[in-house]
Amino acid sequence: MNTNIFPKVATLTLSLLACSAMAAVSQDEAAQLGSSLTPLGAEVAGNADGTIPAWTGGLPTTAGAADAKGFLADPFANEQPLFVITADTAERYKDKLSAGQLAMFKRYPQSYKIPVYPTHRTTAVPDAAYAAAKVSALNTTAVDGGNGLHNFSESRYYAFPIPKSGIEVVWNHITRYRGGNTRRTVAQATPQVGGSFSIVKFEDEVAYPAEMTDLQAGKATNILLYFKQRVIEPARLAGNVLLVHETIDQVKEPRLAWIYNAGQRRVRRAPQVAYDGPGTAADGMRTADNFDMFSGAPDRYDWQLVGKKEMYIPYNSYKLDSPSLKYDEIIKPGHINQDLTRYELHRVWEVVATLKSGERHIYAKRHMYFDEDSWQLALVDHYDGRGQLWRVAEGHAQQYYNHHVPGYTLEALYDVIAGRYLALGMKNEERSAYNFGFKAASVNYTPAALRNTGVR
Repeated sequence: MNTNIFPKVATLTLSLLACSAMAAVSQDEAAQLGSSLTPLGAEVAGNADGTIPAWTGGLPTTAGAADAKGFLADPFANEQPLFVITADTAERYKDKLSAGQLAMFKRYPQSYKIPVYPTHRTTAVPDAAYAAAKVSALNTTAVDGGNGLHNFSESRYYAFPIPKSGIEVVWNHITRYRGGNTRRTVAQATPQVGGSFSIVKFEDEVAYPAEMTDLQAGKATNILLYFKQRVIEPARLAGNVLLVHETIDQVKEPRLAWIYNAGQRRVRRAPQVAYDGPGTAADGMRTADNFDMFSGAPDRYDWQLVGKKEMYIPYNSYKLDSPSLKYDEIIKPGHINQDLTRYELHRVWEVVATLKSGERHIYAKRHMYFDEDSWQLALVDHYDGRGQLWRVAEGHAQQYYNHHVPGYTLEALYDVIAGRYLALGMKNEERSAYNFGFKAASVNYTPAALRNTGVR
């Protein structure tokens, strides 16, 4: 765990205490973080009937062992489901299910199921990230109705841990802690209706300006993160590379993206890598902003904060991440193998995104559910311009406890009309799990550097 990732947090906190007139929330509100609220803004207390326990700090780094490839032992391997929701029983639990989940039961009544396990509030991040959240609470404000952030670059994580609006909840997902500089090799599949599929493999990197070895302080102040994605399989796509500079104030400077095409050996600007532009090698099954459940600029939608509710969401998905599994054991017709999944009852923030008048996007509405402990999106229902439910997203989450990082095991995006889906983020058959905290240099995240990255 990198303990020096926020060298300015303590100093900035003191300065903010002296300048509370500019604070995003009051001192009294911010004082709830770490007391009645977790350091990230969730309710510490459990629910009234005890089915959601109190948060007691999340999983410790010693919760289990990591194997030679970095895959984690399942700390709940001996647990059995409390019950399994099926198409026959879904109506009984509909108040704790999304419209998308109910649609999946109707689309696949014989095979889709939701095994519900005991709830464990496993989210934990490094102490420096907790401190950053408090800095954000006191300092960060929205720009242009939430299209960008002001006074955020120093804190870097959890823009609004005590949110007042839907857009602030969304920004918490976008700015959440992901383990610092992270590299991973993952697989993506877009099965046909009958279940046949081919694998596309990516090497992804996320890197942050504050953790660059060659970037001077004060530089790249409007960059949230750098993202680089290289296709490594199949051979016909290998060597193609995507580079994204994700900005903080999207009004001041929109997302910057470039693509290196290995066949043409050319680097080109890629403005289509945003909004509803097609996802990389996804066979039309996802948009650019479907990546990470939702990513990119929020400016095309109005964001309504509905409130909190209790729902059955994918959680602690260690079984699904097992290196003993093959991809064909996970990928099945219609949906992933639900016998490998785990759902738990958790409190979520409910937000509805509605496309603004005059704006364009293939999704006219998105109904979103964010886990209160980690701020990760857990479920998203996507509606088309006719108001018809179209795609259903499930983020199968796990706590990478050895590094105190909440993340995804797998992202699934189901087309309930066409009967196809996309599964992204699998690493079961890969040589290693995630590499957290690698050393990154800004010179490797420039358009000029893409040609070398893409060499086959």
